[in-house]
Amino acid sequence: MNVAVPPAARPSDAALAYHARTKHGLKGYAAGPETLDWDMQPNPFREFEGAPRTPLPLAAEQLAVTWGAAITPGAVPPAPLDLAGVALLLELSFGLAAWKQYGPDRWALRCNPSSGNLHPTEAYVLAENVAGLGDGLHHYVSRAHALEQRRAAPAPAGPDGRLWLGLSSIHWREAWKYGERAFRYCQLDLGHAIGAVRYAAGCLGWTVEVVEGLESAELAQLMGLDRAQDFSGAEPEDPDVLLHITPAPRAASGAPPRPAVPDAAGWAGVANVLDRHPMYRWPVIEAVSAATHGGGSQGAEADAAPDMEAAAPAPAPGSTLAGPAEMRAAAVILGRRSAQRFSAKESLMGRDTFFNIMGALLVRPAAPLDVWSRVPRLHSLVFVHRVEGLAPGVYALPRRPQATALLRAQLRDDFQWATPEGCPAHLPLYRLVETDCRGIARTLSCHQAIASDGSFALSMLAEFEPEVAADSFAYRRLHWEAGLLGQVLYLEAEAAGFRGTGIGCYFDDDLHRLVGMETLQFQSLYHFTVGRPAIDTRITTEPAYPGRSA
Repeated sequence: MNVAVPPAARPSDAALAYHARTKHGLKGYAAGPETLDWDMQPNPFREFEGAPRTPLPLAAEQLAVTWGAAITPGAVPPAPLDLAGVALLLELSFGLAAWKQYGPDRWALRCNPSSGNLHPTEAYVLAENVAGLGDGLHHYVSRAHALEQRRAAPAPAGPDGRLWLGLSSIHWREAWKYGERAFRYCQLDLGHAIGAVRYAAGCLGWTVEVVEGLESAELAQLMGLDRAQDFSGAEPEDPDVLLHITPAPRAASGAPPRPAVPDAAGWAGVANVLDRHPMYRWPVIEAVSAATHGGGSQGAEADAAPDMEAAAPAPAPGSTLAGPAEMRAAAVILGRRSAQRFSAKESLMGRDTFFNIMGALLVRPAAPLDVWSRVPRLHSLVFVHRVEGLAPGVYALPRRPQATALLRAQLRDDFQWATPEGCPAHLPLYRLVETDCRGIARTLSCHQAIASDGSFALSMLAEFEPEVAADSFAYRRLHWEAGLLGQVLYLEAEAAGFRGTGIGCYFDDDLHRLVGMETLQFQSLYHFTVGRPAIDTRITTEPAYPGRSA
């Protein structure tokens, strides 16, 4: 299938047109493959043949840091910036969490969630003076928990070590299954990956900051993604984001440092081919990718810093917002799974647990929402099904004070906007309508029962058209913010003894019409649901790295 892409006058027009084109609806779904051959699924692991490989130690099982300490800046003494620290960072963010098997089928689970477990996100380490690790660029191979050195660089001047992670996307991994909507899912996965890195860094006492103002072409150069000779015949990678990682507290002001631009020497390795016989082509994905490249002067326009005093309180060091204080952070991270089904009979959630999970979505002095200083642009519609002491119905959670008025102007004028009983003062949660909304949530989430069988489901509404019209790169950033919130929900639910799952399939405009939205001021970018998992005992679990020890 090769559907023509109409030309757009401006990049922002192309982004808006792509979003409209890839909406699902009750009358039809976005364009996707007509059939799937699961035996021909693309290889989920990128490798670079000929690149020197360094096996990394495994240490997560020995990590004693608690979940509450890991998400609280300053609660964990900073670990040295060395190979062991980098290995643990990668193990807890992009490493394998387990292998699963059902009959003849065997598949890997990773710490960073991915739509359809397809994993389009690739991670690259850029190191300068990191003890035990060669200077230059390294690609992380999650299956082997190893680094491939793509580029060797001369040692920089000065004793201080510096570390960055570059993240990219292989769009075909998602497009193989999801067609034109795949670009959305790749960007959501980026948000999950950013959150996974921040949580992992918290276990080491390190901080993470998105490097703003970096042009996509420069990022591609830093990561070697512009080297056509190294990707001949292989699926290309799209540059997404650069993260600066340091053991020091995040600076109150000033931009993080950037790596040196590489020269043409010292490169090694050729990318493997992931799918030798692709059945479809989706040119609209290449078009929206090009239209939303940026991150430079436009993408780095100054946002006012979020008001931390008006945010949720920080978690106490050594404790957790939604689980027992003694819970190990590594157990939460490695134990995270995407729920496949919920047990409706066991999904009754305590009201305080629900409030704590909602509070974790707000800006607060805690991981992972401290990776950038941008004003929150995503807000939640929450479909409450089974929360003890809270009436079932539809609720709203604006994530900044000014958004309350914006939402009230866009949503139905017969909504109540009532503060529920027992709601903490810092939590801006409002009941819009009291009703049994299980059927509504299920229908709007592409008729999936998992949206109705849990404790609650939610839709993330983005401040959309004004942001994207002003800067097409915002289309990516909004999805990253949605994915980052999804990672919060995944791990807070896990810490509380529940389980979550992201839902990328939903009926966009049918939801908008239901709640009274008639403009593009807000758009739903992601659905999510939390409940008690129904475990399929037929699926067996095996160690992530059998035969390897720390």
